[in-house]
Amino acid sequence: MTAVRLDQVSKRFGTTVAVHDVSLTVASGELFFLLGPSGCGKTTLLRLIAGFLQPDQGEIYFADRPMRHVPVQRRNLGIVFQHYALWPHRTVFENIAYGLEVRRLPRAEIQRRVNDILQLMRLEAWRDRYPGQLSGGQQQRVAMARALVIRPQVLLLDEPLSNLDAALRQELREEIRRIQRETHITALYVTHDQSEALSLADRLAVMHQGRILQVGTPREVYDRPTSRFVATFLGLGNLLPCRLLSQDNGICCIETPFGSWCARSESSLNSSRQPKYCLVRAEHWQLADEQTANRLEAIVKRAEFHGDFLQVELVASTQTIYWRVPTCQAPDLRPGLRLQLAAPPDRIVLLGD
Repeated sequence: MTAVRLDQVSKRFGTTVAVHDVSLTVASGELFFLLGPSGCGKTTLLRLIAGFLQPDQGEIYFADRPMRHVPVQRRNLGIVFQHYALWPHRTVFENIAYGLEVRRLPRAEIQRRVNDILQLMRLEAWRDRYPGQLSGGQQQRVAMARALVIRPQVLLLDEPLSNLDAALRQELREEIRRIQRETHITALYVTHDQSEALSLADRLAVMHQGRILQVGTPREVYDRPTSRFVATFLGLGNLLPCRLLSQDNGICCIETPFGSWCARSESSLNSSRQPKYCLVRAEHWQLADEQTANRLEAIVKRAEFHGDFLQVELVASTQTIYWRVPTCQAPDLRPGLRLQLAAPPDRIVLLGD
């Protein structure tokens, strides 16, 4: 298993800065996600790690070994692309064996390794089929098997599930997690799909405009975003303007469009570090009455049925408010209904710019 470290890595294309001063450490055996919108630099960063591109500044290390002058073919990487790039004229067995043949392993060793990976990937029944005879999910498993059979130092995955339907994506998420756990391989996974990142990652980095804005476990980044972009990119949230009125023993009094609210803050705030927004996740609102703190009054505009939850759009003063409520707990949320919601103090996140 190999750790990956990036030290102040930058990459430009003309006047465009695709990756800006990125420093990052991926632990040995970790499933690490690079998450962000299209064009944020995450695929460029993956290509730099792979060696397809060279950084303009900074260095990339595998287990403390600098990679700048190591060509792609000598980095011992497994790579799974968005488009699986399988040989159409080769069988499943032959596609998986290709990397071992290039390395000139003995035939018996190739047979043993391919048979082992076929079993791990649950592909034994399809070993003699051609890619055109496989489903999308089966082709994805073959691509994964081909990447893993060479026993790479690091596995790189670039949007590997984006071409699959929702049900198959869910199935293969579980397979990727199982395989990564069983092989203990260090893996970097690029995606714009936050549900993939939140459900699979050991840790993740949120990228925007070539920069890494926040690194942490999925729960840390989701529950405690450190920037306005991360707060709005991950999940469905309500970002309300606010101003700090006072602070005492971790309890902040803030002014919001709906009056004075209380929020718990894990860090100290002062005149030089003033919050400008407070975040309330859509699922964190609670039904309230006149005595409840942190209350607002809103009118239901519409409620969308999503199976296990309702996504409700409301209007409160001039603000649009989103509320996500489990279907089994939802009242009759007809348009025009007036109700009161409250934000628990420990669920309010204070943010700067």
